[in-house]
Amino acid sequence: MSKSAAIRVLVVEDEPLIAEAHGKYVQQVPGFVLTGIAHSGQEALRIVKTGQVDVILLDLNLPDLHGLEVCRALRAGRAEVDVIAVTSTRDLAAVRSAVSLGVVQYLLKPFTFRALQDKLEQYRQFRTQMSADQQLAGQSQVDRALSSLRGVSHATLPSGLTDETLESVSRAVQSTTAASAAEIAQLCGVSRVTARRYLEHLADAGVLMRRQRHGGSGRPEIEYSAALHQ
Repeated sequence: MSKSAAIRVLVVEDEPLIAEAHGKYVQQVPGFVLTGIAHSGQEALRIVKTGQVDVILLDLNLPDLHGLEVCRALRAGRAEVDVIAVTSTRDLAAVRSAVSLGVVQYLLKPFTFRALQDKLEQYRQFRTQMSADQQLAGQSQVDRALSSLRGVSHATLPSGLTDETLESVSRAVQSTTAASAAEIAQLCGVSRVTARRYLEHLADAGVLMRRQRHGGSGRPEIEYSAALHQ
């Protein structure tokens, strides 16, 4: 593939709505094209065999095969694809195994569009610097290429917010069609003010949509839902 060609991405995620959201994110990053969505490990392996995939956004918790088993199958079959793990799995042993199997990036759910964009752009820099038609100039080129995969993320959380609560709030919203800050606060066991801070952060990042809830008496409420059609 030439350096100017779009990088072809396969999204592997068993939850249809989340898979759709990740696919839409990919389509928003210049230089990348969504080549398909797979909802199981076996389906992913079949699509890879078509030769139309450059990199996989791979969820580790799949219904048939664990994501690490998919990686092993890819390596055993000498598939020329890279893998970016996209998962809620926080087990350090899984991270070590992923690295040993050649996973080039590890992105924890839930994440914003900017977080995925960072990872994809870092991957693109790595791929460009390690283009197969180039000869290595020396150790410094290898170091630069590898360091591009570990670039500084621009998707850090605002002061006072934590990854753990962000994940809890995000999952609570995903478990509903739409919910208010008070309802999410009750689901997560946090205060209404805290829930609203996280919900507003996710809405500002484009992960959630906010709209006014109609009906009922009293002061109008804002409700939040997954932003799958932005």
